[in-house]
Amino acid sequence: MKYTAYLSGEIHTQWREKIKSAIVKNNLPIEVLTPNTDHESSDECGSRILGTEDNAFWKDHKAAKLNSIRHMTALKRADIVIVRFGDKYKQWNAAFDAGIAVALGKSLIVEHAGELTHPLKEIDAAAMAVAENTEQVIEILEYLCKDY
Repeated sequence: MKYTAYLSGEIHTQWREKIKSAIVKNNLPIEVLTPNTDHESSDECGSRILGTEDNAFWKDHKAAKLNSIRHMTALKRADIVIVRFGDKYKQWNAAFDAGIAVALGKSLIVEHAGELTHPLKEIDAAAMAVAENTEQVIEILEYLCKDY
């Protein structure tokens, strides 16, 4: 079986690269989709493509609309949605992606540190798996791809 996985959430660590490397190293049949993880590019795409705005609301609105094309397309294509919540920033967009994934009937894997269990309890309750680190996520993916 071949899977498509969308890696959503925290953009300040190398967790996506760890997963991608493990997929290649273990020859797992998984295609990976990601959001734009370049913070500046993501924030500025609306202004750069559609024109500048004086009002910050409309600048952000344009960027959010363009980025949502990528997010929604990836969420719809994915079999598995992996959402990582970091401890440094509040990732409202990651929570939104998790909710959309559940609404679309996607298999959701959530990753976060133990101290985030309480604030993320509803998201955890909707997930198929809750991992405490990227290594556990990789083990889940390896398990799913094993031919028994």
